[in-house]
Amino acid sequence: MTEDPTAQGRPGDRPALGRCTALDPRVFAEEYWARRPLLTRAEETGGSFADLLDLAAVDELLSRRGLRTPFLRIAKDGAVVDPKRFTTSGGAGAEVADQVSSDAVLRLFADGSTVVLQGLHRLWPPLIEFADQLAADLGHPTQVNAYVTPPSSRGFSPHYDVHDVFVLQVAGEKRWRIHEPVLTDPLRTQPWNERGAAVAAAAEREPLIDAVLRPGDALYLPRGYLHSATALGAISAHLTVGIHSVTRWAAAESALDLVRVLATEDPQLRRSLPLGVDLADPAAVADDVATVVTALKGWLDRVDPAEVADRLRARTWSQVRPEPVAPLAQATAAAALSPDTVLRLRRRLRCQLREAADGRVTLVAGRRSLELPAETRPAVAGLLAAGELKVADLPGLDPADQLTLGRRLVTESIATVPGATAEDHGGRERAPGNGS
Repeated sequence: MTEDPTAQGRPGDRPALGRCTALDPRVFAEEYWARRPLLTRAEETGGSFADLLDLAAVDELLSRRGLRTPFLRIAKDGAVVDPKRFTTSGGAGAEVADQVSSDAVLRLFADGSTVVLQGLHRLWPPLIEFADQLAADLGHPTQVNAYVTPPSSRGFSPHYDVHDVFVLQVAGEKRWRIHEPVLTDPLRTQPWNERGAAVAAAAEREPLIDAVLRPGDALYLPRGYLHSATALGAISAHLTVGIHSVTRWAAAESALDLVRVLATEDPQLRRSLPLGVDLADPAAVADDVATVVTALKGWLDRVDPAEVADRLRARTWSQVRPEPVAPLAQATAAAALSPDTVLRLRRRLRCQLREAADGRVTLVAGRRSLELPAETRPAVAGLLAAGELKVADLPGLDPADQLTLGRRLVTESIATVPGATAEDHGGRERAPGNGS
């Protein structure tokens, strides 16, 4: 299950969060999370985020990785550039029309446009690992974009995001101006451009924070805080780690989804409206609407909070990626499984073992559920508790069943065989490109 972010007090317990804040996790949770911004300087974060991404890596992504939209956006002076201006066919054998053209990006960047690399938590190995670890530290899904801005340029006008963010400065300097929200805790259905006039007016007031971020500096912004940034003197690059907070409204949506399912059993709600009804006249449907509202209130009272929580869990777990697996290497390791093989629970995979109605057990693992024989329960519970076991140490099973269960857990990506990676096939692990 997802841990309480205040449950452990040492920064090392949540390494990615500690790197972004340099605070005890309990202090961050109680004083800053979803409350107020936090600026952390390089001498506190460890001095650099260049191991996550640097300008050479940006050039590699733009020139050699076969990027396609929407993994790249370009903006200038607050406006997004039409993708047709920086995409083209990839040439012979790769005639996909929306691949990034590095020479077009060069022209636009030299003309003052900001380059936005999107979805880097799915593209670049150091950020895949970092984003997944931060999601595990926070208990909320994450994403990573990179913003690369020419000297003395601004990519976007003042705005707010509908998710919390960590800004990690990786190169150059950028001046950030932060203002109080015009809408506290905005939802995804409440974007800033629907309040453009209020945002513009608020951005003219005295800023809450006016600071220059240098390499290694980090800034945390809860959703809703207005912000804009301008590069100073040289190319500036920062990572924006978006945190898709699980909210009370998400729980409300889960409850309403459940009511929608349950209420279809109500014959009153399935009835047709009168023949010839005039929907332009509110009085004509007043009685029907009253009946519907009363019925829905009744169904809402019958909703089981545990079912709502389970729907919320399923929705959230489906958004969080566990440790990637090497399919070929793990398939080879599963085929060669022996009693001495070590099985390790897949890192950052959220798991829960449940009793099934037919006497079997259900292993809920991330976005998937796996049905298993009842006799495997002690073995699976043992692996979940220990995190790592030899096949021969899986409790409650004979040697043949231990091997059968072990192979299934590996092929279902619940467990992995440590050391079975892409390097086992003579290659090296590298950042995947969309054109590969």
